[in-house]
Amino acid sequence: MLPSPLTIDVRRGAIASLGSVLSDRRIATEGRIAVAVGPGQGAQIAADLDLPNCEVFQVEGGSIDVATELGKKIRSGAYEAVAGIGGGKTIDVTKYAASMAGVPMVAVATNLAHDGIASPTASLEHESGKGTYGVSMPIAVVIDVDYVRAAPPRLVRSGVGDVVSNLSAIADWELAGREQGEPVDGMAVTFARVAAEAVLHRRDSVESQEFLTVLAEALVLSGMAMSVAGSSRPASGACHEILHAITHLYPGVSNHGELAGIGALYASFLRVKHLDESERRVQDIRACLLRHELPVVPSDVGLDTEQFVRAVAHAPATRPGRYTILEHLDLSEDEIRRSVGEYVETLGR
Repeated sequence: MLPSPLTIDVRRGAIASLGSVLSDRRIATEGRIAVAVGPGQGAQIAADLDLPNCEVFQVEGGSIDVATELGKKIRSGAYEAVAGIGGGKTIDVTKYAASMAGVPMVAVATNLAHDGIASPTASLEHESGKGTYGVSMPIAVVIDVDYVRAAPPRLVRSGVGDVVSNLSAIADWELAGREQGEPVDGMAVTFARVAAEAVLHRRDSVESQEFLTVLAEALVLSGMAMSVAGSSRPASGACHEILHAITHLYPGVSNHGELAGIGALYASFLRVKHLDESERRVQDIRACLLRHELPVVPSDVGLDTEQFVRAVAHAPATRPGRYTILEHLDLSEDEIRRSVGEYVETLGR
C-alpha cells in the first residue's frame, strides 16, 4: 500500500474545511488538538477558525530545539494530533514534534516555498548548521490557494526551483544506480518526475490561480515521492548538497528553493559537459527559472565565483554516503573553478 495522507485539499477556501479535517475520528477521536502557528499568516488563520478544543502554540524559528520543546508540550498535554499552520519552517518543526510525541500531524501550508509540505523529512537548524531528520508523513494536507496568493511572491516562486530540481536529483539517483548498484525506486522516480514536469513548461506564473494549484499539487507529489522512497533521494541530489553547503558556509544567502534551482542547473551542466547528456534538459530548467524570475548563477544570489567554488567543493560533505554527479566526478578545486566559470559564461543572463 502506497503511503499517502488521508486528505489532500488544494483549492481556494480550503482553510474553511480545516475544522472538519481535524474532527475526523481517524485523526483525533476526542478532538484534543494542538495547533502550532508561525509568525506570519498562521496566527491569523488560527484566530479566525472556530476550534474550541484546540490549544495554540507559537513557533518561533526552525531549530531542532524549538521542535523538541514543542514535542514535549504535545506529549505532556496528551494531545491526539497537531496541526502545523504556516510556512516551511513551521511545518518542519511541527512534523518533527509530532513524530517525537507519537501523534499524527496535519500540514496547513501558507506558502509554497519548498516540497516539505507532505514529505517524511524535516529540515531543522542546529548548532552546527542544518540537518535533515526522518519524520512521519503528514496525515492530512491543506493548502488554501487564497492564503498562498497573499504570501510574498518570492517565497511562492522559490517552490518552482525546488520542484524542478527533482529532475537533477533523479538523474543523480539513476547515476548511483548505474555506478554503485544503488536500488532506484521506479514509483518514487515517477512521482518526482511528474511533479517537476507539471511545472517545467507552464507559461503562466504565480499570479495565476491555476499555476498555484499545479505548483501546490506538484510539491505535495514530490513529498509523496520521498515517502515512497523512504528517503529524500528522488528530490535531493547534488542540487541539495550545493544548497546545504551554501546555507552552511554563507547563512542567510537566498532561500531553499532558489538555491535548489541553481544547484540543479549547475549539476545538469556538469552532466552535459562530462557525461555527454543532452543540453535540452539544461535549457529547459534554465528557461523555467528565468521565466519565474529565479536566480540561475551565483551572482544572482550575491555570491562571487570563489564563494560558489568553495560551496561546490564542500557540498559532498553535507550528505555523506550520497552518490551524485559531484561524487562521481570528484573534481579538484581548480577543476571546479574552471567548470563554474564555464557555467556562468554559458548559462548566465
